[in-house]
Amino acid sequence: MHETPADAGGPVTHLEPHSANNYHPLPVVIAEAEGTWVTDTEGRRYLDCLAGYSALNFGHRHPDLIAAAHAQLDRVTLTSRAFRHDRFADFTAAVARLTGMDVVLPMNTGAEAVETAIKLARRWGYRVKGVAAGQATIVVMDSNFHGRTTTIVGFSDDPVAHEDFGPFAPGFVRIPFGDAAALEAAIDDTTVAVLLEPIQGEAGIIVPPEGYLREVRRITHERGVLMIADEIQSGLGRTGTTFACDLEDVVPDVFVLGKALGGGVVPVSAVAARRELMDVFTPGSHGSTFGGNPLAAAVATEVVRLLETGVYQARGRELGDRLATRLRALPSSQVAEVRCIGLWAGVELVAPVARAVSEALMTRGVLAKDTHATTIRLAPPLTITAEEIDLLADALAAAIDEVLPVPAVTTG
Repeated sequence: MHETPADAGGPVTHLEPHSANNYHPLPVVIAEAEGTWVTDTEGRRYLDCLAGYSALNFGHRHPDLIAAAHAQLDRVTLTSRAFRHDRFADFTAAVARLTGMDVVLPMNTGAEAVETAIKLARRWGYRVKGVAAGQATIVVMDSNFHGRTTTIVGFSDDPVAHEDFGPFAPGFVRIPFGDAAALEAAIDDTTVAVLLEPIQGEAGIIVPPEGYLREVRRITHERGVLMIADEIQSGLGRTGTTFACDLEDVVPDVFVLGKALGGGVVPVSAVAARRELMDVFTPGSHGSTFGGNPLAAAVATEVVRLLETGVYQARGRELGDRLATRLRALPSSQVAEVRCIGLWAGVELVAPVARAVSEALMTRGVLAKDTHATTIRLAPPLTITAEEIDLLADALAAAIDEVLPVPAVTTG
């Protein structure tokens, strides 16, 4: 699955004694959810400011998405791609329309979609570009996070993600994120694609320098290399635009989508590209038992309809401005940096106490999550209200004060 990684370490939770220790969750057990709020088994309510790592962009149990799922559950849920079903054409047409691409290949999880894009790029490189057999390379970025398969973690520079999982697949060249000159230097005759997150989510909401995505598009176009945009976390309204690439009016060769495409109801992912690229796949060369199933197609089609209203992108912009203003007012003695784009923020603390701040925030009725020890990551549903933004900001300020008190000012 293309999920945000578990924290390093952490004891096995005794609430779930038969669970593998691959996550270190906050000590809350959620039983119900509605909109931006969740309720635990003791009846306590919490404002959800993580939104399933952007899988819940439309909030919990959005009525239109739940209605679409219920209606499809009464008809047919799975046929496999061995047969056609009556929801598939509408689904693929909707995603193609949203991305501006010709062809859509559906999968289930984000990692599967990334793997699909890697296979597409390699086969295109051999069959169209003419790269020598077995020599294709793909340029990736430092601090990337694209999923959890052995191929993907093999080009991660996060030791928690890749340590002791090798040997890894070759064929990847890693360079600094945000450095266009490094990208230009890294491309050679074996390069078939550049794979990047337009904004790096797991790294702590890292926003590249202005103009960087335009430079990536220029360089890849001029050098005959595919630009693959992993918009699994950054896409579908999160940044105040449909895609993060839209912030610089960039259209990649390949979009990789997931998380919010399933509306928080079912896992849905997809790769969208021009027909001449996607046609490198032929029957039997790639597939998925559950990819594009009727239930997933019904929900994802409704997700696209919600996005086509423009309401959620507008909320991301307007409420994102409010969130950024509140976060940037936090004292510099506690917060080293605030990175905020739309309703997506990384609050960089001056000390590695992000877990403690997340726990203090939870006691105040707000759920968020730490990443890389120093960063509080915020990604509330796009349905959040202005009043809830203020509640979040007030609770975060109090939580940081509890863990990192501002030094008292002495006079005299």
